[in-house]
Amino acid sequence: MADVPTHHLVYGTLRDYLTGEELPDTDDERFRQAIARMLVEEKGFAREEITPRCRIETLFAGRFVTSRIDFVVRVADRPVMVVRYGPGSLVTRERAAVAAARVLDPEVRIPFAVVTNGRDAEVLDTATGKVIGTGLSAVPTRAEISGRLPSIRFEPFPEDRRERELRILNAYDVEVCCAGGPCPLPGASEG
Repeated sequence: MADVPTHHLVYGTLRDYLTGEELPDTDDERFRQAIARMLVEEKGFAREEITPRCRIETLFAGRFVTSRIDFVVRVADRPVMVVRYGPGSLVTRERAAVAAARVLDPEVRIPFAVVTNGRDAEVLDTATGKVIGTGLSAVPTRAEISGRLPSIRFEPFPEDRRERELRILNAYDVEVCCAGGPCPLPGASEG
């Protein structure tokens, strides 16, 4: 494991539910693992349909930011939903989740975004940015998404609007250190 300073209490390591990979055991990672379990065991997605730990990197105004997309869910080889975990308020995470779903895949706007703190959730339509469901029970099942596939519009996000969404991600996801500035990224020229 890399010796990188962290603001999280690390209890040791744990095995990733989806991949079997060894990960640092933190409170946040325990919630992520519970979300992965829910997606498979309660919502009916196959482990192979869920890609964990995707990232979008942005550099604007001298700030390098790595945005984490905790899970990307695919059905019938199409990306249908991004899931972003974060502790605390969900409302403050909505816009960044929609932006991530709009730009993560350059070929298509991912139609649904879920923001969750592990205890509650909001489901968003990424075309409109509107909340279409609340609570963990509102996270769509595989069967629900499969039934809706014929009516879901899989279209690219307009190229002339991509930079705006990337700037939104950069602004929302910048980590501010307890010292009042951005947390340095070890070894990066912008850190």
